[in-house]
Formats: sequence, structure tokens, C-alpha cells
Amino acid sequence: MNRGSKIALGVWGAAACLATIAAVGQSLWLRATDENRDKWQRPNEVMDELGVQAGSVVGDVGAGQGYFTFRLATRVGPAGRVYSVDIDASRLAEIRKKAEREGLRQIELIHGATNDPRLPTEALDAILVVNTYHEMHEHEAMLRGMYRALRPGGVLGIIDEAAPQGRPRSVYQQNHEIPKELVREDATRIGFGYAREPAGFHTADGENWYFLIFSKPTS
Repeated sequence: MNRGSKIALGVWGAAACLATIAAVGQSLWLRATDENRDKWQRPNEVMDELGVQAGSVVGDVGAGQGYFTFRLATRVGPAGRVYSVDIDASRLAEIRKKAEREGLRQIELIHGATNDPRLPTEALDAILVVNTYHEMHEHEAMLRGMYRALRPGGVLGIIDEAAPQGRPRSVYQQNHEIPKELVREDATRIGFGYAREPAGFHTADGENWYFLIFSKPTS
């Protein structure tokens, strides 16, 4: 091996080492972040409120990095299914890598559109939307898509940051918040029945998030 080849291998080896360190560092950071979120988000309580159990078919709309996707997958088990929906393909790619690494075949990724979650019709028992509803510019179309995807009697849970009423929708989108009253008006206008409001959440950053649950009528 000539001197140039040795130098090249040394450079590539160093780069690979740095990449590995970065990946491990990111993994540790995500784990610590998730553990901190577990404390205030209370994911098991959220899934209990939605009736998620072994064998359930559920959707995580606006999945992001997959915080709820993986917790839902653990809850529903191999006999269930979790549709992980996001409009960001790179986020879905990261979820795919982790799902494959952990052997979670019950997770199915869906590259959603801004006006359609692209979920299968009348196939889901529950849908969860966390810190995402305020971002939906075509919220009515998205709600209709979720309504269509739920089985009769299925439930929709929306968790988002509280905000005062009376402002333009664009302001809520910019501030990443939305009044729960507006969410309730939107959902019931589409045809959802309002079910209840379980206890909300106080984030590590001092934000207040509410939790609304709606149901699709059985007839």
C-alpha cells in the first residue's frame, strides 16, 4: 500500500469514527429528551384515554421523530398496526431506520399530504395528533381524511398548545398554538362528536397543552 493510500484510509477512518460518535451522541440525546418528555407527556395515560391496547390499529398524524409512534407500537404489539404519518420524508426515513433496527414491523409509514393524511378508509380504532394541528393550513381536509379513516366509534385525540381566542388563524400557525375552542368547533363541524377533555400537560419549557378527545358516531 502506498503512502497516498494510507493517508486516504486514515482520513476515511477518522471520518467514519466521527460519524459514529455523532450518531451515538444523537441517539443518547434523543433518549434523554424522550425520557424527560415521558415525565410531563404521560404517554401511557394518553394511550389509555384513547383505548389503545394490544391489537389496536392506530394513527400518529404528524409523527415527527416518532415519539408516540414507537410507544404506540409497543402498546399495540405485533398483532396491531401503527400508521405513522408525516409530510416530511426525512422524518419518516429516520423512523423507518429505527423501526427496522428494533424489528417493529407493526409500524407502517405514510407520506401524507397537506390536505390528506392518506390513511386507509374505516380501518383505524384511534388517531392521535400531537403538537401538529395548529400547523395544518388545510385543517378541514385533514379532519375529513381522519374522519374517513376511523371506524364507527373510533376516537380522535388532539393535543396542542393553549392560546387565547380571537386571533387570525395565521397568527396561531406562526406562534405554534391554537385555542382548544377553535379545535372543538372545527372537529364538530366535520361531524365528530366531542367526547371529553382529559388532564392536560405542562411542558418542560413551561407551555400548557390541552388534550381533547372526539369520536366518530356509530351511525
